[in-house]
Amino acid sequence: MRIHTPYGFHMAPELALSNSGTYYLGFEKKVIFDDTLQKCLDSYLCFAPRRFDELVDAPSTVLHMQERLQRSIFLTFLRISTHKESKDHFITPSVFGEILYDNFLFDIPKLLDLCVLFGKGNGALLQKMIGNVFTQQPNYYTDLDETVPTILQVFSNILNKCGLQQDGSSAEPQKLEEKGRMSPSGMALQELKDVVFYLCDTSTTLWAFLDIFPQASQNFQKHDFLSRLASFYELMIPELESVIKKWTFEESSLQADLWRRLSHARKKMVEISHIIINQTCLQPILENSSDSIQSFVEEFLQIFTSLVQEKRFLRDYDELFPVEDDVSLLQQASSTLDETRTSYILHAIEAAWEGNRRHKIPAVGPASQAADGKCSAAAERHSKSSDRELQASNNHEEENCAGAAAAATFSKKVSGVELDSLITQVKDLLPDLGEGFILACLEEYSYSVEQVINNLLENRLAPSLQKLDRSLPRQVQQEPPTLLSSRANIFQDDEFDVFSKDSVDKSRIWKGRRKGENTKHFLNDKRLIAEQKERYSQYSVVVEEVPVEAGTVQFYKDDYEDEYDDTYDGNQVGANDVDSDDELISRRPFTIPQVLRTKEQEEQNEEQEDEEESEEETTKPDHFVQDPAVLRERAEARRINYYAKKGFRQDNSATVVGNARGQGQSRDTLQERRKKETSKGTRANHNRRSLADRKRNKGMIPS
Repeated sequence: MRIHTPYGFHMAPELALSNSGTYYLGFEKKVIFDDTLQKCLDSYLCFAPRRFDELVDAPSTVLHMQERLQRSIFLTFLRISTHKESKDHFITPSVFGEILYDNFLFDIPKLLDLCVLFGKGNGALLQKMIGNVFTQQPNYYTDLDETVPTILQVFSNILNKCGLQQDGSSAEPQKLEEKGRMSPSGMALQELKDVVFYLCDTSTTLWAFLDIFPQASQNFQKHDFLSRLASFYELMIPELESVIKKWTFEESSLQADLWRRLSHARKKMVEISHIIINQTCLQPILENSSDSIQSFVEEFLQIFTSLVQEKRFLRDYDELFPVEDDVSLLQQASSTLDETRTSYILHAIEAAWEGNRRHKIPAVGPASQAADGKCSAAAERHSKSSDRELQASNNHEEENCAGAAAAATFSKKVSGVELDSLITQVKDLLPDLGEGFILACLEEYSYSVEQVINNLLENRLAPSLQKLDRSLPRQVQQEPPTLLSSRANIFQDDEFDVFSKDSVDKSRIWKGRRKGENTKHFLNDKRLIAEQKERYSQYSVVVEEVPVEAGTVQFYKDDYEDEYDDTYDGNQVGANDVDSDDELISRRPFTIPQVLRTKEQEEQNEEQEDEEESEEETTKPDHFVQDPAVLRERAEARRINYYAKKGFRQDNSATVVGNARGQGQSRDTLQERRKKETSKGTRANHNRRSLADRKRNKGMIPS
């Protein structure tokens, strides 16, 4: 149920009846129905200076007023996006979403401008604000889907303005009545400036929005945004770089500013691509289980497979965000990863780096900050709050812009004949310069002869080069030693190394197997004994004779002698009687040792042993027929003993033994007897009982 106010403002009943919410509703009505407030907010978002916009010098009071205005605008939008100020002042989420959407309080262009203006330093608040807007009104996702084709059309318009043709079905053929398309080199300076400014502003705005609200990456990728962006990057960026380098500018500051903006646009387009890939592929792989990530892995492989032709884009992307790390993540997360496709992608990236060396962005130091002073002078005049933080955080993005455009592309290492040729080209035009100074200039400007000559003629060298002596000679580099002179192996400095020694003990060298010494010669060799004797003689612990001085004889006589005492060797120890032969034989019979026996004696002994064993055995009674009862008892005993060893206990509960005749039988006894009578034919008598019953039943045998 809705209540319609006189102003046409739709409110929930609980809000319309609340007297405490008068101020809260007054603000909402002011925002909705005050056209001047809407125009003020929209105009500020459209015309507020961005980070790279040049500002005229203004008094401190004006700058302070601008900071206050910027803060007020941001707080106003933050208040508009809040549907609940307190427990008493609030609007229901559904009604709040309808108010935002129906009255155009927010739209996609406004959200983009908010992100690019207030994103730095206010990321958490902006993220909460934009997330609240999209959550309460999902129709904004539909508007975003309709906005992405417009953004892609912007890129196409830039290409058409520069006379470039984008591949794909989206490219339109040139009409007959149109004039020939102009290349960037034939454009006017103002047109070139507008293109660079427009490209920088567009890429920065898109990056700021996706950085604050990465959930929008899905909407961008629905329209194949990455492929179109990479194709635009491949066509536009090298062309604009070439034009800016070759253009003759009246003011060097303008060339530096254009180069700085183009470098910033390059980096932001690469970061946009990374945000989309991370949000649509990598982040879901990390958050989901291994069973449900196959679609995201396939999406990642499909994206990079479609980008293998864009070598410049791949090289710049891999420099900031190495693709090899992402592939390693996929290999750890998925066990079914297609190694062929990943190898194809990695080889394509390596091919994109051919002829270029991998370049890492250096850390910002005092030298680089000084070199970037001229390029960032305009931006530093921005407001001292948010824009100054933006400038400080992005110093590493700006390359050295002093003089003509510097460090245009990733340079490769030049040496040898090619380096000598470059030095000669500069020296032919400026012969008073030393080769060492020319070499330092070439290294500073990525071995670009044109840039070096231009900066030398206009006296716009980098500060590090201005301090050098212009007649500095080139240092002669010593050639590295050859491999033969720096030989090193397992025989290095051993006793047989002829490369490090002139004399070698040839007695220790022989060919083939060395002939050993015989035993007699080895035993007669007393050199070791002589060496040991000489060694121990130095310690004076072993002497053959001890010299005895006068008066010490009695002392040595009292010493203990450890020689053998043979005093009682002649005495007979034990009994003197001799044992008789009979006693010895009765104790143990004499036997010939086994070693001294002959074969015949061994056979006789074996026969005697067999006879003795047979005599010891008891004679068995020769019964023709033994008593069956005894045999049954023995068999039963063996059977019981056998089952006892096996752990089997016989169950004798089923017995057919009953009471005496005339006393009657129990029911169990009768049942067991009946079972025995029925089943006894299935055992030892081979069914004779059952067959006999069959014959009797047929009448063959009289009963």
